[in-house]
Amino acid sequence: MSVATDRLVQALDNALPQTQCTRCGYPDCRSYARAIAAGDAEINQCPPGGDEGIARLAALTGRPASALNPAHGTESPRRLAVIDEAWCIGCTLCLKACPVDAIVGGPKGMHTVIEAQCTGCELCLPPCPVDCISLVPVTGTRTGWQAWSAPQASAARERYVLHVQRLQRDLPPRNEQAPARDKRSVVAAALARSRAGRAV
Repeated sequence: MSVATDRLVQALDNALPQTQCTRCGYPDCRSYARAIAAGDAEINQCPPGGDEGIARLAALTGRPASALNPAHGTESPRRLAVIDEAWCIGCTLCLKACPVDAIVGGPKGMHTVIEAQCTGCELCLPPCPVDCISLVPVTGTRTGWQAWSAPQASAARERYVLHVQRLQRDLPPRNEQAPARDKRSVVAAALARSRAGRAV
């Protein structure tokens, strides 16, 4: 990558909200910035950035601003993940899914969301086997960059980098990796414990 391209990637990454939501079609904001710089992605694929985000990317790339591509979602008020603690079974699947480690808890224990760190990425919803996570709007009518700030984006980026580093550190050496446990059996066992507890 040339120095000029690297600088453009950095500038584009700084113009993205760092929610790491993957709605753009890329695994994280940095990957989307790289794709834009390479000409492999359009600048209208980031719902959390909204119209202002598109305008920022247009100014950096010299491309014309266009409406947000609805295939990637819609611009909306920022939402916060909330866990119904009475239904949480402690399966830890949401912890693994959160790109900024904004959810805390332990196996078989109650989980909760650190409000100040949640980016509203929605990635914790699909893995929850008991649908105990909901999203609540927290910015009124403010959307896109009006519902987010540069300091929040910077903090989210730092937490994402630490999250990735932690995942890489926690991986056992390849020659020591044990066969992965069947996730269905793990969830089934957690659900069975939850039902047993409710029946008492």
